Amino acid sequence: MADVELTPTELIVHIRGIDELLALKVQLQVPLEHIAGVDVRPDEATQVWHGLRIGTNLPGVITAGRFLQHGEWAFWDVHDPNDAIAIRLHDEHYAKLVIGVEDPEATTEAIRAAIRL
Repeated sequence: MADVELTPTELIVHIRGIDELLALKVQLQVPLEHIAGVDVRPDEATQVWHGLRIGTNLPGVITAGRFLQHGEWAFWDVHDPNDAIAIRLHDEHYAKLVIGVEDPEATTEAIRAAIRL
């Protein structure tokens, strides 16, 4: 699971616990202006195949790390698809971040409010 921090100019994703090792990442920072949108419980979170990977993919347990699918990189840190959000990006290395958070609805609304400013 990840924690999302919003500053006036950027979104910071903090990877927690053992996921740091499994995802091969501790933190991601993205300027708010590079966020194209955010979705709660995206369909891709329930799929088994996420593409070529650098990280961990144990279906039903955890998907964590970098995945290349259809020519685009995505970062994943999801244990439970019901806790997942997908943050779509532009002008970044990753086309999207798919992360598990404690409260997907509240986190999504907070991100949407931050990018409307």
